[in-house]
Amino acid sequence: MTFPTIQFPQRALKLAQGAITTARGSYFSLPIVLALTVFMVVWEAPGILRDWTINQNPVMLDSGDIRNGKCETRKGFFTTCSAHLNYAYNGQKYDKDVEIMFVDAHTGDYETSLVISGEHPELATLSLGIDKLWNRIITLAVFAVLLGGVSLGLIYQILRVWRVRGGLSRPADLVPVPVEITGVDRAGKRLNVTYADKISGRKTGRAAHTRFEPGQEPLLVGTKGDHAVALAVWHGKSALPILLDKQLERIDMTAEERSRALAPLTAELAGQQLELVTQRKKGPSITARLVRVLLVILLIIGAVFGYWVWYVTSADSQFNSPGMDINNMMPAPLNNWGCAQLKKRFGDQRAPFGCVASDFTSWR
Repeated sequence: MTFPTIQFPQRALKLAQGAITTARGSYFSLPIVLALTVFMVVWEAPGILRDWTINQNPVMLDSGDIRNGKCETRKGFFTTCSAHLNYAYNGQKYDKDVEIMFVDAHTGDYETSLVISGEHPELATLSLGIDKLWNRIITLAVFAVLLGGVSLGLIYQILRVWRVRGGLSRPADLVPVPVEITGVDRAGKRLNVTYADKISGRKTGRAAHTRFEPGQEPLLVGTKGDHAVALAVWHGKSALPILLDKQLERIDMTAEERSRALAPLTAELAGQQLELVTQRKKGPSITARLVRVLLVILLIIGAVFGYWVWYVTSADSQFNSPGMDINNMMPAPLNNWGCAQLKKRFGDQRAPFGCVASDFTSWR
């Protein structure tokens, strides 16, 4: 697919430095992502190093006291556990607060004990932290790599735009290329445009951002699918294409040179109705949306019912928090059947919530 182009004067030309900008929010996103990266490392690394040291010579203490121990699972598998440890070793008393994070799909309670380092008794942790040590190391590494990678990517994009902007004030040859408009955002009277080099012969795929002042618009030359196509230029060996405005005011040319360059393009595009805003695809019908909602509801009901069946017939403990709640909400016939299944396996133990009698201990 070819698009109309433009002829520039046969000399090196300068461009306005404001012709390219960083993505909106980049300067705000970078410190946030960097802060999250540092927070994750500072929060988790000391505990992992402590438990790594303990694991070299672990000593299990039966006399230690674990207080206020609790574990919370977020997003289905991110688990954090914390506890206050009180213990004595070789006549010395210690008080320690411990917190660990790992990835686990476990449901129900965890069993753990107090572990210290034989060489450094001031270092103490939960046996759960030792058991999940490699899990924690991998989790921290994944978070650090992902967040650090995003930070480096944002820094690279910002520095690349700065470098391109710095070179626009120096004269260089201009090579016109069509680019695809991928995003348009009007902020007051200003126009923010995102575009990508997906159409030209080079097809670098690089995306860039620009901001048009009031009254300015990109120089549109056609459409591709649902997206508008505009004219940009490569400025010398610039790393990013620079989007042109409709009046070519971003290029350091005389008024006569601008008029002469635009005349053939204006004549070629005469009669074409080019719109800046990309066309929106027609969304699904109301019926299709209702079907999707009903399907999601059915899937949720099926998942809850399946989990309940697993709980009453196969769970390794009757004190499974989601299972007890679901069983208690079941209609009386299903609840009675579920309690009967649980009683077959745990009848010699305390009854769980949903199956307990008036004394809150025995089975009903």
